[in-house]
Amino acid sequence: MNDKEIDLLIQKEASRLKEQLVLIASENYPSFQVLDACGSIFSTKYAEGYPGKRYYEGCEIVDELEGLAISRAKEIFGSDHVNVQPHSGTTANMAVYLSALTHGDSILSMKLDQGGHLSHGSKVNFSGKYYDCYFYGVDRETEFIDYNEVEKLANEVKPKLIVCGASAYSRAIDFKKFSDIAKSVGALLLSDIAHIAGLVAGGVHSSPVPHSDFVTTTTHKTLRGPRGAMIMCKSQHSETIDKAVFPGIQGGPFMNMIAGRAVAFKEAQQPDFKEYSVNVVNNSKILASTLSKLGFRIVSGGTDNHQFTVDVSPQKATGREIAKVLRNIGIIVNMNGIPFDPLPPRITSGIRVGTPALTSRGMKGDEMEKIGDLIGQAILNKDNLGKLRLLKEEVVRITSPFSFPGYEKFEKSL
Repeated sequence: MNDKEIDLLIQKEASRLKEQLVLIASENYPSFQVLDACGSIFSTKYAEGYPGKRYYEGCEIVDELEGLAISRAKEIFGSDHVNVQPHSGTTANMAVYLSALTHGDSILSMKLDQGGHLSHGSKVNFSGKYYDCYFYGVDRETEFIDYNEVEKLANEVKPKLIVCGASAYSRAIDFKKFSDIAKSVGALLLSDIAHIAGLVAGGVHSSPVPHSDFVTTTTHKTLRGPRGAMIMCKSQHSETIDKAVFPGIQGGPFMNMIAGRAVAFKEAQQPDFKEYSVNVVNNSKILASTLSKLGFRIVSGGTDNHQFTVDVSPQKATGREIAKVLRNIGIIVNMNGIPFDPLPPRITSGIRVGTPALTSRGMKGDEMEKIGDLIGQAILNKDNLGKLRLLKEEVVRITSPFSFPGYEKFEKSL
């Protein structure tokens, strides 16, 4: 059967990706090999349990597959133990909490409205409902993590677990400093590197693995694999982590997605992945610098990684408004709060901008300068429909020479 409705939606999405500039910090283009593995025959196999200890028969091949994904991840990150079964970053964090904490234990993590993540203790998330959560933030002047505040709060709260890592923080994280603080108060340390895992793999960001009891990450974003996650930990935590994932919070793993992760891990071991990671950061710096020169305020003054946040409040605009204006001309970002934001999360004073996807398309500094200029013009002319139409045409001109990794099979129809 040919499902024309689904085929049409796939083609429409491919066309959208061809003609738009994707600057969502958490999105990327996986290779065709990754996509092929995700759509493979492994989609059909139930494999509850772990290699050599399954609850279903016929798992000999998927045991090899999962073992290969684990060994490749260990080679990249140097971790004692790796679990590649979590379906998402949030479930990976949930498994760590389940393995290390009991209901009501205390967690110290980064404030959501200053760069943290929902699963780090937000009151609307399970983590904030089941655990006693306290929060550190950034310095009001520099907008860098205030490590003195982290240390002060750790000594006051004596948390069972400290969480570092962020979803909207553009500066390098000092994992050793977090480790020293955790050890000083007898806390365990969880480093959530969902956003920067690819940068760690590419050698352009320091690794948390030597300093952390647990490390969680998604496998897409800068790591350029399929949607999903994994957990790395010290050997003494391996048994409790595995039990927390299965049977603790999940049933059968998605073996097709583990196949895709294994392919992505191999790709991350290649020399060109380091070059890619360097380009991601360089592009982010150039784009942030371009906007700064045009008069826009970049949170913390710049970036050390793949993303940054632009404060649009001086332009008498909101993040929600500007994200829609940019979407209408083919530039895709998301609204995002700024530190100490007076506006609520569904409106915000900022937009978050990331370069992983455009770097995967082969764009470099020249394109970043052009894109920065387009973003600036769109914000300053947000109510000028004629100008916005011209900017939309320019977006198509910029995108047209660049193909999409992983979407070769769609190119003829585009």
